[in-house]
Amino acid sequence: APGEVITAQSGAFERDPQESSTTDEELSRAGSPGSRGGSSSTTPDYGEKRLPQALIIGVKKGGTRALLEAIRAHPDVRAVGTEPHFFDRNYEKGLEWYRNVMPKTLDGQITMEKTPSYFVTNEAPRRIHSMAKDTKLIVVVRNPVTRAISDYTQTLSKKPEIPTFEVLAFKNRTLGLIDASWSAIRIGIYALHLENWLQYFPLSQILFVSGERLITDPAGEMAKVQDFLGLKRIVTEKHFYFNKTKGFPCLKKPEDSSAPRCLGKSKGRTHPKIDPDVIHRLRKFYKPFNVMFYQMTGQDFQWEQEESDK
Repeated sequence: APGEVITAQSGAFERDPQESSTTDEELSRAGSPGSRGGSSSTTPDYGEKRLPQALIIGVKKGGTRALLEAIRAHPDVRAVGTEPHFFDRNYEKGLEWYRNVMPKTLDGQITMEKTPSYFVTNEAPRRIHSMAKDTKLIVVVRNPVTRAISDYTQTLSKKPEIPTFEVLAFKNRTLGLIDASWSAIRIGIYALHLENWLQYFPLSQILFVSGERLITDPAGEMAKVQDFLGLKRIVTEKHFYFNKTKGFPCLKKPEDSSAPRCLGKSKGRTHPKIDPDVIHRLRKFYKPFNVMFYQMTGQDFQWEQEESDK
């Protein structure tokens, strides 16, 4: 229903504990001197706190943390490390509270934040538009089937007692009716959510980043992100190193002066084995929505092709 944040049918899935663990105290620390809430660059702590000019708005389990960490390596970007959840959970606290959460920036630097749940929050586009209608939006998207399994895997790691993926995915397994009210499935209906954003923002203000290419060609995707933000291409191949154990790229300092910085142990978890028939039915379910999403964005993410290659 309009005005409602899309949540899951089951209490276990209403909030991802990792996402909702950001406290007011952490947020106030995020913008304080000497914190890691700023950028990974060595910008001294002066300048002023500004509302963000660019937001990573989604999607959960798409690769938003990897993108944020990579863009924070750029000296002209300052980003808060925690997720402020301003436009979905903390809006009543007001814009001054939000501004105060941000790191200080110098003239010419871009302030950013990422909260992946914005993409599926009905009120977020209107609220962001009322803050600044020229805000640049970045959405990291990933094959909706693997995204759903990753989402489930994250919750399973915290709540081992939840039902199986197969049980949660169907309203009626015999009839093959997918339960689109379960958030793990609903988040991946990207076309549905995008419609809401296009009522407030032109496509030219939204960049869609491929979660798959962020792994296979991080420098290529980061080139697009830097171009979109109007930044010089500073984050390049030399910033990345492929970690064979984790199966995805890690950041390293370009001057090779420190060990590569990889995402935490909560990233790159091994997915549980899912019944191939369930995966097949999910692919069929998502296909028309994916095609619609490709048409809306003018980009073919080749998720169907990816499936046929397997």
